Amino acid sequence: MDPDGSEQDPETKIYSSVCVGREEDIKKSERMTAVVHDREVVIFYHRGEYHAMDIRCYHSGGPLHLGEIEEFDGRPCIVCPWHKYKITLATGEGLYQSINPNDPSAKPKWCSKGIKQRIHTVTVDNGNIYVTLSNEPFKCDSDFYATGVFKVIQSSS
Repeated sequence: MDPDGSEQDPETKIYSSVCVGREEDIKKSERMTAVVHDREVVIFYHRGEYHAMDIRCYHSGGPLHLGEIEEFDGRPCIVCPWHKYKITLATGEGLYQSINPNDPSAKPKWCSKGIKQRIHTVTVDNGNIYVTLSNEPFKCDSDFYATGVFKVIQSSS
């Protein structure tokens, strides 16, 4: 018990920012991969904004760093190269198209499955790119593939 009477959730971790590269490099390639506190992430630079998320797709562990960025319903998404799942860069929501089967004139519309992919914070300081892992307490589907068994980035050791 803390002296002040408050308790901290043992599942909550506070992560420090990790420098993953230089701004000039990611602006050229528009994406990069990194290991941040033993978690593999992909960082995208798209239309002047940085986005970071778990490197493996929530659906089946596909390599998101190899996917294409496309817009769906006005939202930039990474499209998983394995099964074409669409994940918003800004929020990690999974998107799908839906249609009302009871309405013969209905047009498909884009809907959200909710947050499926864990998103991380990207900051820029003096030309360096830093990633801070999410400490949001909810479980994301992509957490399953963020374990050691599914690592894709080759270590230099």
